[in-house]
Amino acid sequence: MPRWSRGFDVDAAARHLRRHDPALAAWIRRIGPIAAEPRWRRPFDPVDALARAILYQQLSGKAAATIVARVEAAIGSARLHADTLARCDDPTLRACGVSGNKLLALRDLAQRESLGEIPTLRQMSVMDEAAIVAALVPIRGIGRWTVEMMLMFRLGRPDVLPVDDLGIRKGAQLVDDLESMPTPKTLAERGEVWGPFRTYASLYLWRIADFAAPAPRVPVKRSQG
Repeated sequence: MPRWSRGFDVDAAARHLRRHDPALAAWIRRIGPIAAEPRWRRPFDPVDALARAILYQQLSGKAAATIVARVEAAIGSARLHADTLARCDDPTLRACGVSGNKLLALRDLAQRESLGEIPTLRQMSVMDEAAIVAALVPIRGIGRWTVEMMLMFRLGRPDVLPVDDLGIRKGAQLVDDLESMPTPKTLAERGEVWGPFRTYASLYLWRIADFAAPAPRVPVKRSQG
């Protein structure tokens, strides 16, 4: 059974993209190198990461961090899991600032963890991207984008292209000097040339979209934890 390593050679990825996509290559030269993500080498707990991703949804980083800190204090642990979340009833978690929908999502995550439905980090090391997506998107409140962020920023998979992400689509629009953002389907087809390093291309597309923005923006928290 094949094992997927966490992370990839960003220099090899840059060479590949420059060689196969002249339009993107011009932006790569303009922006400069993007370093490897340090968290690729750090162990992490998928359940805890997913719980934090749920709590961070649709909030500013500061507001979400405040709520997470309150939850950690209420459960008496920095580890968000079925056993620790079970220490608090629903009203207590709601008092921490957890919305009703997010509470339902946390409880669903915890139940699925208890049933052994959430792959461990070790199990993910022998699962391809499609299998990981299929295992995690049934969790309430967890969509494909959230799983793709885990694949890119925590698992270091080299060939992920989040075609529904607006920043990615805006970056692609600028690379190809298009009048409007490409559709997800068009972007998926366009991105074939970037394989097997579509993750690294995505990192540049986000930078390109930010680089070309007319005014500073609050950075989007794209990964868990």
